[in-house]
Amino acid sequence: MEETSTMPDPAVPPTPPVPLDALLAREDLGLRRIAGPGGPGIVVHGAHTSEMADPYPYLLGGELLLSAGVHIPEDAGAEYFDAYVSRIVAAGGAALGFGLAPVHDTVPAALVEACGRHGLPLLEVPPRTTFSGVARAVWQLMARARLAELRRVTEAQQSLATAAARPDPVPSVLHQLARRLGGRAVLYGPQGTELAAAGRDQGEGARTALAELARVVRPDAGRPASATDTAAGTRLAAYALGTGQGFVLGVAAPRQHPGDHTIASVAAVLLSLLTGEHQSGTGAARSSALVRLLLGSPPEEVAPLLGGERWRVVHARPDARAPDSLAASALGAALGSALVDPAGETVRVLVPADRALQALPGWTLGVSAAVAPPDWPAADTQAARALARARATRVPLVRHGSRAGLADLVAPHDADAHARALLAPLAAAPALTETLRTWLSLHGSWDRTAVALSVHRNTVRQRIARCAALLESDLDDPDTRMELWFALRRT
Repeated sequence: MEETSTMPDPAVPPTPPVPLDALLAREDLGLRRIAGPGGPGIVVHGAHTSEMADPYPYLLGGELLLSAGVHIPEDAGAEYFDAYVSRIVAAGGAALGFGLAPVHDTVPAALVEACGRHGLPLLEVPPRTTFSGVARAVWQLMARARLAELRRVTEAQQSLATAAARPDPVPSVLHQLARRLGGRAVLYGPQGTELAAAGRDQGEGARTALAELARVVRPDAGRPASATDTAAGTRLAAYALGTGQGFVLGVAAPRQHPGDHTIASVAAVLLSLLTGEHQSGTGAARSSALVRLLLGSPPEEVAPLLGGERWRVVHARPDARAPDSLAASALGAALGSALVDPAGETVRVLVPADRALQALPGWTLGVSAAVAPPDWPAADTQAARALARARATRVPLVRHGSRAGLADLVAPHDADAHARALLAPLAAAPALTETLRTWLSLHGSWDRTAVALSVHRNTVRQRIARCAALLESDLDDPDTRMELWFALRRT
């Protein structure tokens, strides 16, 4: 394993390099490689023209050096060309382009031999091709490469953001990151254990080296926020997530592109949010609120500590598998609240009423009316019923209705008494009451009611028939349905 680096790679132009083969493929230039290695691994970062016998001081590294051989003495021998090529290689030159006009009709044989000996690609530039034309072609190819890389980074950022909004955000972000970088992405826990991973395994050596690199960026005093390394030809990088809890993102990829660091940094930010503590108030305020509740304080006294006077309860259910704690935390972050309760297949979230609630990809939501703390239990029931209706009607979000209606014209005491008397025959059978409520809310749809209650449609038919018999009512009569719905809303 090479020495670990916690600093950026050596400075190179921000534009992606151009494969030398792409330049050779330009028919308008007519360039021809006559010595040195080839292949897609040879790239150039720019073109530079120089007729200096020693171009070393004028090269930054990665250039295609262009020369017409003006600097070559008439009696130059193999030693001159060997020294000339060795200085280009020492300066990091990527290739040498030799122009055939106006000084030389052919490329000196000693130069060809020296380039072959030092492994420097040598290109023959025909008389019809100017050096400025070669330089222009290099920059054109670099501009195209930069545009393609910017497009790749933008698409990766969008896909990572979309993945973070899924019900299983952490595995989805890791999967997208591994796919975009063509390698493997790993989330390490505070103890250095591998919590989640995605992508093709890069081998035992890279796996061990990445785990060691992750320990380098632990959020201790004096530790770096990121580090890079190379093991067995695989590029490694580790990023300390900004939660202060010890989570680390590790990335292993066989190749590195200029935009890879940007893509990995975006993933690190998203994972920091997903693994961090999302909160609408301070942690101390929430802790104080919890202690007061446990010691018997009523909700209305505790609610101001949490940051609001009126609240909504949200019941959420993922479209795929049951949510884990990270998925529930990500849902809370998307809704703007840290008051999250992952209870089985449904996640409950207490959200301040001033937060705008919208449908979220991968989730089905039921939202209560905005209520004061004493009415939280009723809002919880509203959210549960709204979620059942959303699932039955296959819509991503249903809100509990809160506008004024005919029920407001009847005194609450009288309305409650009427409801209890009308529904008394069902009082001993809560399942019948809930089935009737759901069936009426879905306009008598057997299939949708079955979906909402997670029972067979024949069970729904049997329960509704039993309700009709106990109530001694015709449930096909719209007046009867309206009166029953009025009563059910009071319970």
